[in-house]
Amino acid sequence: MGKVILVASGKGGVGKTVFTSNAGAKLALEGYKVVLIDMNMGLRNLDICLGLENKVVYDVADVLTGVCRIKQALIKDRRFPELYLMSAPQNKQKAEITPLHMKVLCNKLKRNFDFILIDAPAGIGEDLVISGAGADSAVIITVPEYAAVRDADALDQVLLEIGIKKRTYVINKVIANLICTGLVPSIAEIAEAMRPNMAGIIQYDENILIAANNGLPIVYREGTYIEKNFKKILERIIEAS
Repeated sequence: MGKVILVASGKGGVGKTVFTSNAGAKLALEGYKVVLIDMNMGLRNLDICLGLENKVVYDVADVLTGVCRIKQALIKDRRFPELYLMSAPQNKQKAEITPLHMKVLCNKLKRNFDFILIDAPAGIGEDLVISGAGADSAVIITVPEYAAVRDADALDQVLLEIGIKKRTYVINKVIANLICTGLVPSIAEIAEAMRPNMAGIIQYDENILIAANNGLPIVYREGTYIEKNFKKILERIIEAS
């Protein structure tokens, strides 16, 4: 049986979707069979990060409402051995999904995939509860901003309340020189504010942004410090899952 990992953030703009695309791509390169589910209803972007926006015909809402079969909504990324995308609907009004729907879908996918990564909508609303209904564990993405860290802590509490006990967090977009000034929260301050264990730190690098905008996860280029860092982070996430 596979594992379902929810990728969530308390605040938008912290790089959650870019992280999800690279995490999924790296796991596929490591030989795992992976499906990425975009649950950002009406605001989907995972398809763009993977360069698959022109291949979306059916989406997760179509699967959950019985419009199509699971297989019809799975888009294979042919650059990676076993990486698939299930996109979110472009129109949020289209989706009438309950936590039970999501749990059933995740249980079915776990039979055929090693990892199911769910790109949850930012925040702590009802959509997060639905997205996390079938999750075995969660990764919280935050950045060195006081508002983002506070929102991440609030998100962590909600994840606990909905029954996700295995949680880690990743600090994204870290600029070492800026942290040294003391004008933004330090790694130690963030660690003190967060209850779960930290899975890793991702340095801000414009190449990550450029790769995402061109539809190719940056981990595709093996041997770089970014790819090696993602591998270590994923090892910690899997161990905590």
